[in-house]
Amino acid sequence: MPEKVPEKIPTHVAVIMDGNGRWAKRRMQNRIFGHRNAITAVRDIVECAAETGVQYLTLYTFSEENWQRPAMEVNGLMGLLADAIRNETPTLLKNGIRLQYIGCRDMLPADVHAKLQECVDRTAAGRTMTLILALSYSGKWDITEAFKRYAADVVQGKCRLSECNAGMIDNYLVTAGIPVPDLLIRTGGEQRISNFMLWQLAYTELYFTDILWPDFRKPHFREALQEYSHRERRYGKTGEQIKQQL
Repeated sequence: MPEKVPEKIPTHVAVIMDGNGRWAKRRMQNRIFGHRNAITAVRDIVECAAETGVQYLTLYTFSEENWQRPAMEVNGLMGLLADAIRNETPTLLKNGIRLQYIGCRDMLPADVHAKLQECVDRTAAGRTMTLILALSYSGKWDITEAFKRYAADVVQGKCRLSECNAGMIDNYLVTAGIPVPDLLIRTGGEQRISNFMLWQLAYTELYFTDILWPDFRKPHFREALQEYSHRERRYGKTGEQIKQQL
């Protein structure tokens, strides 16, 4: 029996991929073992998102705070990331998926940055879906950098402080030009957003699951989409007002 297609597909889905370390610990392995096995989940969800018509998929891959973790884990993660980008680029090209990445690029190792940019350039023509990796990213960093750029433009006379509004701030964030997430999925059982897209998630629907990320698969992703399709998004209005607009 074919799986039911959700009535309403989100344009942009963001995912906080949590639980790799706990998954490995339960198997008496080190954390890198968990991160290595998480790649299968990434591959599965990217494929499923494209199949279901999601246009943008953002994966919270490495936070700005993650640099504080033990050097062995950080170095291992960077190595896995570089290998994954190299290995998955042909699949992205084949499926018409373009890659983008957001975050503090200066913090990334030179080889990782080079491989990322090469993949971004090679997949730029993809039209099936945009895959965005949030690397060395944090919401507070994003907002801080946006205000620095805006302040510089005010000083240079490119814009006026009196004209500042939410739409203008959108254009100074690293996600400028990308629709805000409609749905945020967090695996691993925690129910917080962990400094991720603090501005962009203002009206995003949140979905939390206890499933650890290495075990997250297509049926779980579709279940989240089904849940989203039943949500009523009001943006501060009443349910009656929303129904009148339909």
